[in-house]
Amino acid sequence: MRKILVVDDEPNIRKMLMRVLSSEGFTVKEAVNGLEALKKIEEENNSLVLLDLKMPGLNGIETLEKIREYDKDLPVIMMSAYGSIPEAVEAMKKGAIDYLIKPFDIEELKIIVERAIQQYELKVENIYYREEEEKRFNFEEIIGKSKAINGVLEMIKNVSSTPATVLITGESGTGKELIARAIHKNSLRRESPFVVVNCAAFSLNLLESELFGHEKGAFTGAISQRIGRFEMAQGGTIFLDEIGEIDLSIQTKLLRVLQEKEFERVGSSKSIKVDARILAATNKDLKKEVKEGRFREDLFYRINVFNIEAPPLRERKEDIPLLVEHFIKKYNRILNRKVKGVSVEAINLLLDYDFPGNIRELENIIERSIIMAKSEIIDESYFGFIREPEEKTKKEGNLQEAEKELIIKYLIQNKGNRTKTAELLGISRRNLQNKIKQYQLDL
Repeated sequence: MRKILVVDDEPNIRKMLMRVLSSEGFTVKEAVNGLEALKKIEEENNSLVLLDLKMPGLNGIETLEKIREYDKDLPVIMMSAYGSIPEAVEAMKKGAIDYLIKPFDIEELKIIVERAIQQYELKVENIYYREEEEKRFNFEEIIGKSKAINGVLEMIKNVSSTPATVLITGESGTGKELIARAIHKNSLRRESPFVVVNCAAFSLNLLESELFGHEKGAFTGAISQRIGRFEMAQGGTIFLDEIGEIDLSIQTKLLRVLQEKEFERVGSSKSIKVDARILAATNKDLKKEVKEGRFREDLFYRINVFNIEAPPLRERKEDIPLLVEHFIKKYNRILNRKVKGVSVEAINLLLDYDFPGNIRELENIIERSIIMAKSEIIDESYFGFIREPEEKTKKEGNLQEAEKELIIKYLIQNKGNRTKTAELLGISRRNLQNKIKQYQLDL
């Protein structure tokens, strides 16, 4: 929610600002003095503060200083009469981002407010993504030990430190965005923005505006200037997911960005230079799309400088036990549950399934099972909704090998304690003893 706090001791000013800004879709709160403003800032999250310079008691400068002690990033726009411009400039030196002169030009007010909030939202989004990347998006979080996933990790290591454009291909749900984030995280641009655009989520006109921005009045509903995702990604990385869905007319503009490093906002003839690394992803066969005239050949070669293929889960099934363990930990934390693991039979059922939805489908299955779980061990009954393929993709010997690896892992994890190991596997201690003997495990 975009919330604005108006701080002014004049009721008419507050009333006017609340009316104008509310009509623009903002949620507007008011404060009659600096002390009340500070209290409301501490109690609620705000996107912007409009702060009068001259107020009885705590004046605008003093209130600004207190705001900065509490929140160094919250945007503050000073409001002042014409004669107090020098003081407004002084306020900007102390952390205000702009100032408005009374009486207000309503259109100027709208533009300045919208621009300030957009910049703040972008800053907050970048801080969030950096924090999330620190916690989540690194090589350790690309789960797996298979040959297929190790090959992907090696490619990420090789390309991350270069400026090369990367095309990440693969079926839906294989983790293409995770690969893109890992490339950015390990690149020289890691401290700059990582901006994601799902190209399939927008109509033709909206996607053009989303990518390149627009000027006020460029089309119906364009009530103010807006910067696009390429400008937001300045100095960083832009990830174009589902690039195969882009219309040919926008492909032409995108090609120019790649070739000339510049573009124009919708409704403008002024070129804007851009320095953003482009990563793209698709689940389509772009060579086929080129052949059938739906994707520009020159753009394909521009984005396909370096290709990483995200392997489907059916080609890295040895990673399933690790992924299951990872998702159990994740959803135990999110859902406040205490599921310890899955039974051998449940793992075998997962290993025998082809996963048309790949990792995303596996994650959904584990999340659903944890929600439904009535015990600490998830058994195969929770996976009854999985339809087994007509032809099994795992032979019995491979299933036994997976079972053996799981038993070894849990025995090591529990320092040889067979009772705890059997509990985690969802089998009896005697059954575990028999399996240890069957697999000749001397642990």
